[in-house]
Amino acid sequence: MSESDQNVSIEQAVEAVLLTTDKSVKPAQIADAVGEALGVDIDSDGIRKAVEELNSSYATSGRAFTIETIAGGFRIMAKPEFAGLLASFHGHRASSRLSRAALETLSIVAYRQPVTRAEIESIRGVACGEVLRSLMDRRLVTIAGRAEELGRPMLYGTTRDFLTQFGLANLKDLPEIADAPVVPTRITKESTEQASSADEGTSASAEESMEGTQA
Repeated sequence: MSESDQNVSIEQAVEAVLLTTDKSVKPAQIADAVGEALGVDIDSDGIRKAVEELNSSYATSGRAFTIETIAGGFRIMAKPEFAGLLASFHGHRASSRLSRAALETLSIVAYRQPVTRAEIESIRGVACGEVLRSLMDRRLVTIAGRAEELGRPMLYGTTRDFLTQFGLANLKDLPEIADAPVVPTRITKESTEQASSADEGTSASAEESMEGTQA
């Protein structure tokens, strides 16, 4: 520990780490860095306590940002009320937002994962190969494995980047929607029509929930 580090508090050290990264950082990673730099014994719980102290200080002083739990880690983020201002400053473009088809497909993957392409298409009623590829290019969706059925179709799920972009700590933070019926694993023409009809309302509800989260 250098002489200058002796005057640094744990809260200041945590804040410094978070201010220099544009991604969420897990408490254990911060604890390792802070412990080594300051020569103190601190664990993840100690980091969480420091974050609570920092957020309390931010709230008291009326700061425009706070430390949020994102994808299992911590990240400094502007408060929601400044979204319009920041969008204007950064020249937010509609093209950077997900299309309706992409948002609908992403909603199905998020709430149904792991899910096959056939199951997604049975709900949407249209082919979604190009949309899935687009979501994978954006690193919002990934291949999560293969289904134990004829042909071993690929299973799709969401990524850590998905949690980060939508400001979610984990999948349990997804907005709640009405319980949806299970889509049959083996899709036939008749079962596809039935599933599409049964899931139409659920798909729309999930899409609206995701739109609200993205906004």
